[in-house]
Amino acid sequence: MDDQKKLTIKEWNADDRPREKMLAKGISALSDAELLAILISTGTKSQSALDLARAVLASAGNNLRLLGKRTVSDFVKVDGIGKAKAITIMAALELGRRRGEGELDIFKIEKSSDAFEIMRPVVGDLSYEQFWVVFLNRANRMIDKALISSGGVSGTTVDVRVIMKLAIEKLATSLILVHNHPSGNITASSEDKNITSRIAAAAKFFDIRVMDHIIIADNKYFSFADAGMIGGL
Repeated sequence: MDDQKKLTIKEWNADDRPREKMLAKGISALSDAELLAILISTGTKSQSALDLARAVLASAGNNLRLLGKRTVSDFVKVDGIGKAKAITIMAALELGRRRGEGELDIFKIEKSSDAFEIMRPVVGDLSYEQFWVVFLNRANRMIDKALISSGGVSGTTVDVRVIMKLAIEKLATSLILVHNHPSGNITASSEDKNITSRIAAAAKFFDIRVMDHIIIADNKYFSFADAGMIGGL
């Protein structure tokens, strides 16, 4: 592969060219870098489109979720990526995000593991804490989900008023609180219990129910509802 880095994609072996590989083996056979290379389309005098794709991925720690949060100004910091390429990448990532949301919009949450499956890809691998709220209708179908706050490795500040405002705007009848523990420990802290109680009390005033609070750490989770500490699904 070291020799191939000096060649343009068109000069590569057919099996190594992303477009040809996709046609021959199917899109699932392509790596993340190869898919990005198709979007980037052209390289520079010294780098192929695949080289640029690898550099773009590396700039986000090879994490597609983090890549999806990048702005045009972030992308153009990668040598060889201009505004046009940045916009193309961002558009593709946004389409993927919208597709995922469209699939989840009709998702009915019946147990804590359902909420975990939705949110694990969002926060499970993060090295810092994020606090999210999943908004549900009367049929327990997800209306939307929203990032409420993002913080450090040991905590994040949650504004109860922001949650209530969003819940009312979305006409939600129930909520599921979700946050991650980068430490890998899923034990609920006193702060976790306190914010849960505060949100539940505020929600009750608007006849909105907090059904669960899910703490996610890597591929495991803790459910307040399953532990009998709150409402329940």
